[in-house]
Amino acid sequence: MAISLSVVLLLAIVLVVMIRSGSIKAGPAVVAALFGFFLASSGLGPTITKVLNEIAASISKINF
Repeated sequence: MAISLSVVLLLAIVLVVMIRSGSIKAGPAVVAALFGFFLASSGLGPTITKVLNEIAASISKINF
C-alpha cells in the first residue's frame, strides 16, 4: 500500500509539472488519468500491481 501511494503521489506531481510547463494539456491529462483509473479496475489491474510490486522489491534489494 505504501509503495502504490508513493507512486501515485510521484505521478501526480509529474502530471502537474507537465501541465504547468505546457508539455501536456489538461484534456489529454484527464484522458490519461481516466485510462489509468479504468485500467486499474479491469482484469489487468491485479497483474499490473503484482509486476510493479516485484519491480519495487527487486530495486529495494540492490545494494549501493
